[in-house]
Amino acid sequence: MEKQNRSGTAGKVIRCKAAVCRNPGEPLVIEEIMVDPPKAWEIRIKILCTSLCHSDVTFWKISIGPFALFPRIFGHEAVGVVESVGEHVEEFQEGDMVVPVFRPNCRECRDCKSQKGNGCSIFGDKLVAEMPRDGTSRFKGMNGETLHHFLSVSSFSEYTVVDVVHVVKISSEFPAEKACLLSCGVSTGIGAAWKVADIEEGSTVAIFGLGAVGLAVAEGARLRGASKIIGVDLNQEKFEIVHWIGFTNGRSFQ
Repeated sequence: MEKQNRSGTAGKVIRCKAAVCRNPGEPLVIEEIMVDPPKAWEIRIKILCTSLCHSDVTFWKISIGPFALFPRIFGHEAVGVVESVGEHVEEFQEGDMVVPVFRPNCRECRDCKSQKGNGCSIFGDKLVAEMPRDGTSRFKGMNGETLHHFLSVSSFSEYTVVDVVHVVKISSEFPAEKACLLSCGVSTGIGAAWKVADIEEGSTVAIFGLGAVGLAVAEGARLRGASKIIGVDLNQEKFEIVHWIGFTNGRSFQ
């Protein structure tokens, strides 16, 4: 039995709007859709803010192969509020502010417990198109057609359903327009500095590309105690913001 919530929507289908991509490379269309309630180990989220990642654009262009699934709801950098939860979900409740993430973290598998990486293997090493536990979608068009998920998040919708291993709880005081960047860009960059490069205190770090990920790498390097952070980019305008982020030097190759 689904847990009830104050708004009375738990266990019911929600009608809302989403940006739907019907064919690769075509403009997204704002449509009314239906979002099913969460099943066991799932959470339905009301999206507060979402941003665009280049990975969305990359998959949007794919026209052949197993990743060319349309119609589809893209988006994977977001922040939202828990609307309702399914059975067996104990660590989240209605009203929690959460960040959905496309990389799972079950905290129980061998890889999650390893100190050598964080590549959770609960669902295997693959990008799941639909809900990972039963392989079905929680989205439908108003004519009943199936709308495919994207990277286990699909945040270009007013409501979405994600597995419990794809959600992280955050403070409700965190600004939503900034929190959405934690889903991918910021965590990718800081993780690269902290986990992959394992930057040592006093190191000199060079970062090629000063987009959202590159700037997050700079922050990760600063947190790890790097003594010099050098930014390299072709876009001269990027250097207007690098100094207050923590770069000690910058250069643009023409």
